[in-house]
Amino acid sequence: MNERRSRRPTAKLALAGSLLLAHPSLRDPNFRRTVVLLSAHDSSGAMGVVLNRPLGRRLGQLDGDFALGPLAKVPVFQGGPVATKRLVLCAWQAHPAEAELQISFGLDPEKAAELHEQPGVKLRGFLGHAGWTGGQLENELKQNAWVVCRTAPGLLDTEPGEPLWRGLLGRLGYEWKLLAGEPDDPEKN
Repeated sequence: MNERRSRRPTAKLALAGSLLLAHPSLRDPNFRRTVVLLSAHDSSGAMGVVLNRPLGRRLGQLDGDFALGPLAKVPVFQGGPVATKRLVLCAWQAHPAEAELQISFGLDPEKAAELHEQPGVKLRGFLGHAGWTGGQLENELKQNAWVVCRTAPGLLDTEPGEPLWRGLLGRLGYEWKLLAGEPDDPEKN
């Protein structure tokens, strides 16, 4: 008898720097149709920020300390359901040698202002973040709550709302594109 066995990797996935796309069936209002950029992932847990929930505000409007400085026009997003009053500053830049992004999380305002002056650097502010305890994200991945994909240099050039989520899922294949385009109410299909 010829028996085929699937091999499972024994090492855990290190997903820091990856994107988590909410599965179209995920109904949790904190993460429905979101794109999460993971900044950390190890055996103790994971952390990231939601990229596609713009608040329609700038740092200068949010905090008077930023009003007259170089970061006044940096857009602010709802970063996730954890520590929603805490501001997290992040910077992205296309990595010169690879087709990926170079990402800096949790910047202090001085470092963010320094990076802001460099060509090709994009900054965003996030109120709050997304967080998982050890094993929690892995369990959600086993339940197919998330689709994992890589970041790409043009990521932040896409409209940041739900179109970003739809576009990223659509790049994964035709079936994903159909799932991402399904209306909430099947009668409107």
